[in-house]
Order: sequence, then C-alpha cells, then structure tokens
Amino acid sequence: MLRLPPFRFERARTVDEALSAWQRADGEAHYLAGGTDLVPNMKRRQFEPSVVIGIRGIAELGRIERVGEELQIGAGVTLRRLAHHEADLPAALREAAGQVATPQIQRMATLGGNLCVDTRCNYYNQTWEWRCAVGFCMKKDGDVCLVAPGSTKCWAISSSDTAPALIALGAEVELQGPSGSRRLPLAQLYRDDGIEYLTRRPGELLVRVRVPHSPGLRSTYVKVRRRGGFDFPLLGVGAAGRIEEGVVRDARLVLGAVHTHPVVVAEAGEILDGEVPDAERIEAVAEAAFRRATPLDNADLFYYWRKRMVRVTVRRALAGLFGVS
Repeated sequence: MLRLPPFRFERARTVDEALSAWQRADGEAHYLAGGTDLVPNMKRRQFEPSVVIGIRGIAELGRIERVGEELQIGAGVTLRRLAHHEADLPAALREAAGQVATPQIQRMATLGGNLCVDTRCNYYNQTWEWRCAVGFCMKKDGDVCLVAPGSTKCWAISSSDTAPALIALGAEVELQGPSGSRRLPLAQLYRDDGIEYLTRRPGELLVRVRVPHSPGLRSTYVKVRRRGGFDFPLLGVGAAGRIEEGVVRDARLVLGAVHTHPVVVAEAGEILDGEVPDAERIEAVAEAAFRRATPLDNADLFYYWRKRMVRVTVRRALAGLFGVS
C-alpha cells in the first residue's frame, strides 16, 4: 500500500486565507481541491509538500455565473457539474469535462485542477521504488530525460482535457497570488517544459476561468484513449468556429497530449476562415495538425500510431463541427 508522506493540513475558507497559509509555509505548500492528481503524486513521492492547504471550502471558487458578455466559472467547480450543468455551457467544455477519468473522479476533480494537472510520462508516473530501480528522470530526482536522453528538456506531456477545449473557446484565466491578481489568455498559462509547465507564479491560485460570449460559435472536443473511460488522453482535439452565410469564421483548433503544452494549430483559421467548409480544406487542416504534433514514446500505445491518429481525429472533429460528410 502506498502511503502519504507526513504533512500539515490547513483549511482555507477564503482565497486570502489560502494565500496567507501559503506564505506562512514559506513556499513548501500545495493547494488541494479534489486531490485526484495531487494525492496520487504525493503517494509516489513526486510531490512532498510540508503543508497542504485545503481550498474546497472556498465558496467563490464553486460559482458559475454570467457577468456581462462573459461566462465565469470558478476553479473549484467539479468536472461532473460542468458535464451535466443545466445552463447553456459551450459544448466543447461539457464534452471535455465529461470525458475525464470516471464519474466518481469527476465528482471530486475540479476545473482548476484539470487545467493545472501535472504533465505525465511513463517513466515519471511510477512508484518511488520503480523509479529508483530504473533510474530517476530529470522531472524528479534525476538529471536525464529517459524518453529523449540527449535532450536538455523534459518531454512529459500535457494531459488536461479541458485545456484544449477552453483554449479553442478563447478562454482566459484569473490568478490571484501574494503580489495581486492578474488575467491572461489560457494558452499563456502553459510553457514548453515538462517540469516547469505552468507560468503560474509562486503561491498563485487559479481562481476562475472566463469564457467570452460568442453567439453562434460551435465547438467540440474529441478524445483518443485506450478505454472509453478512466484513461488520460493519448490525443485531445478541441475545435471551435461559426458558420456565417455559408462560410467559416473564427476557426480554432487545439491539440492536447501531443506535446508538453496544448498546441494551437493556427493554420486552421488560415485555411478555413472565409471559406465554404469541405473535405479538401478539412484534410489540409488535418495535415497541418499532423505536422504540429510531436508525440514521443512516453505514453500508452505506440507514438507513431498516436501521431497518425491526429489526422483521423482532426478530420472527424471538424467534419462533425461543420456538417461535412
């Protein structure tokens, strides 16, 4: 049985209380909401915080509301609630939230936790004993990438389902930390590094996601995984766009689980915007996405099969989105 390392638990009722607790811990703390990613990582000794700050009781993190032309979703809203929310949430977000893990995990896991989920790798997501026997990688305790030994960078992959969907929807995130609050486009929350994969500053807490109101915008999220439930994505495709007078406007495409961060395929807009959607143009976008994807041998199934599935999945997502047979 894997056991948690020793730590002190503090419960916060407000964002200010959470930030104060982090400052008292002198940087040796982690925030805990649903814990579906943090707790297993702590058991495997990938994270060993001296203080764990519980934020599940912070009321403002659990709100979903429309403010002006914006949909604001608290970072503490559970994925199950998003997947089955009665309000008119964008389809891509509902589909992405509903495909994370299992219903039991969705009832605990939060939107903020999924957006900030740790990058994953076959050589990293193992017990301490397994990693000790094989040799530690640079993501934790070692100094070499076991997937690409000649690389100076960690290639652990971004495994968030909601990130590609929300980036395609043009979402922003609001962060609050010891030095104040700030907003940034969700795509800018991620960096090209499997270790330091977030641009979140020390002590910052993701408090809410802001999705702009976009009348007529269609969206979808398509996930590839070994099993129909439970598994992390081998590929995630978030797509959005609108049809106006028979032509495409604001086409957006984002790939997940093919790099250390979600990959924005800018060519989607260049190829589709202002054009009538057809099989030829969709195939051109699928080919552009294929070139952008760089999966390595650090996840389930063969990496070259995962790369080939980019063409297939992008084609299916866009054809379904724009009604192309």
